[in-house]
Amino acid sequence: MRRSEVTSADGLKLAAYEAGNGAGLEILFIHGFSQCAECWEPQFYDPQLSSRFRLAAFDLRGHGASDKPPAPDRYAEDRLFADDVKAVMDALELDHPVLVGWSYAGRIIEDYLEAYGTARIAGINYVCARTNNQPEFVGSGNDHLSAMTGEDRAADLAATRAFVRACFARQPGPEVLERIIDYNMLVPASVRAAHLSRPPSDGAILRTIDVPVLVTQGDQDLLVTKGLGELTAALVPGARLSMFEGVGHAPFVEDVERFNRELAEFAAAAHNRR
Repeated sequence: MRRSEVTSADGLKLAAYEAGNGAGLEILFIHGFSQCAECWEPQFYDPQLSSRFRLAAFDLRGHGASDKPPAPDRYAEDRLFADDVKAVMDALELDHPVLVGWSYAGRIIEDYLEAYGTARIAGINYVCARTNNQPEFVGSGNDHLSAMTGEDRAADLAATRAFVRACFARQPGPEVLERIIDYNMLVPASVRAAHLSRPPSDGAILRTIDVPVLVTQGDQDLLVTKGLGELTAALVPGARLSMFEGVGHAPFVEDVERFNRELAEFAAAAHNRR
């Protein structure tokens, strides 16, 4: 994963990453809450994807290797997140990528669509994505978020460990799990709190999407329950739902082979439709 630095509209520095076929069809991966672009390693290092596609990702503001300003107003406006996505697309010279959004990135994609529409994207893959904030779709894994946003560092670490474990129905090996916990802990508790303080989304924009959409959902998801994946697919015109049985919040880790195969098929079809 080749790393570069991107400056967003408000001057914040974002860590961006590229890999794969520089002349291939484009995929831009956007990670979830408290995570970072490293979560997409099973995709970036898959020869079947890297040989065919130009793969890009970035760390959200406040996450990973990106800047982490403490001021809550640096995370308050939807337009900031829309501009971050655009800044990465501009800096990496992505023409019409397929956007792959995991979890909280469902909201980030909505921010982008509200500001810029679909003119520069070929399609969207929502992955266990938070597309609205209705309480009936909030799983028990979210119970750990309160301690992850407090001032008690020990409680934060314990809650982060529990949160990361809740992301998987099929737990990764201990070394992988510890690395995931490590990069989750890069996000300051106050920054997590600022992200979670954003006004809720009603997901109304889903009905207006006019590019191909694949909704990937684990039926054992403890963060975003499968009902929201089903609703997202029902609301987006022409969307296809792919339900992963026995899989939790991270299908791209828990069933890498199937996820990567379906993503490759979807991305190729979305680009061919243009």
